[in-house]
Amino acid sequence: MSIEAFNDFLSLEKNYASNTLLAYTKDLNAFKEFLSSEYGMSDLKSVHYPQIRRWITLLVDAELSNRSINRKISALNSYYKFLIKTASLKSSPLSNHKSLKVQKKVHIPFSEKEVASVLNAINKNNFEAVRNKLIVELLYSTGMRRTELIQLKLNDVDFNQQQLKVLGKRNKERYIPLLLGVQKSINSYINLRKQLKTIKDKDFLFLTLKGAKMYGTLVYRIVTNYFDAISLKVKKSPHVLRHSFATHLLNNGADLNAVKELLGHSSLAATQVYTHNNIEELKKVYAKSHPRQTKS
Repeated sequence: MSIEAFNDFLSLEKNYASNTLLAYTKDLNAFKEFLSSEYGMSDLKSVHYPQIRRWITLLVDAELSNRSINRKISALNSYYKFLIKTASLKSSPLSNHKSLKVQKKVHIPFSEKEVASVLNAINKNNFEAVRNKLIVELLYSTGMRRTELIQLKLNDVDFNQQQLKVLGKRNKERYIPLLLGVQKSINSYINLRKQLKTIKDKDFLFLTLKGAKMYGTLVYRIVTNYFDAISLKVKKSPHVLRHSFATHLLNNGADLNAVKELLGHSSLAATQVYTHNNIEELKKVYAKSHPRQTKS
């Protein structure tokens, strides 16, 4: 089975995002090049684990992070599972492989004050400023992913129900409530959007100044530029706004399961990543409130 057939399977049956497909293809082709240069092989079905282990060793020597190496092996593992599923292979050479240990990333969220400062600083009333403010506001008030924001369409906004339809990973839809202030911001943006001279991608909510669909690097740049002027935190990105959304909800008493649904996570374990700041708040409350602490 070819890599192209594998990609068709992931795209059509698994609904994988295009970025994921590109990454998988790149990783599989890199492994094929390794097999060709090291062993003179081209058939992935004839591979044994020692050959894969040799590739891992070379990746470690090249100073790739364990996280990056695990991602490459994950692509390879998915490919072998596909071969087994299609009866092209009886067993995977990765059946006994254990992933490399990865140190968990701790994303430090923006404070509520930092987010408010950025939103207050964007005070012009032109299309670009109103759009940029809405991008920050939506990312923070809904917790949606950058890719989800880019894919938003005008008809995904339901003012009657005061909610937003979001298309998440693997085309899974979810609905997120819209705060009244955010609804007003959307209305203001849509009115200015209508005044653009050219609109190429009319269905999509967020557009560039040239009327084209918004793209990922621009959203990233908008967020980082505004927060660079306000925050001293090392990491500033749309994902940190998503992290801030979850953390601030939990800090203010939101139920973990409710946050899970809002974020579009398939399991509670994924949402628990965002609870470390909430634990710190609980420690403070515990220290102040427990009878044994007050007596000491």
